[in-house]
Amino acid sequence: MKATGSMTNLMEKDILTRVTRYNLIRNHRMIYIDVHESLAGQLAGKFVAVPNLINIIARQEFQGVGETDAEALEDCLLKIKNYDIEDIFPTSNPPAPEKT
Repeated sequence: MKATGSMTNLMEKDILTRVTRYNLIRNHRMIYIDVHESLAGQLAGKFVAVPNLINIIARQEFQGVGETDAEALEDCLLKIKNYDIEDIFPTSNPPAPEKT
């Protein structure tokens, strides 16, 4: 499926993505993981997976990157594997990373 309209209608620094949404239920709580596919503009990779709570986006170190939707999602899941939901999102006092 192609985006409608012309990509030339974007401003120079605009980023346009197609989003696939996943739901992760952890400890009876749900977060979303949106995988963005770059259609126009520059992201960290062709696909970027971003955990979010609709209006709160996860810190960058928990975002996954890949050449495919599946790679970006897997990278994201690996990064958040050992963290509680509260630790994934920005706070005024970010927690220290867990030792593995």
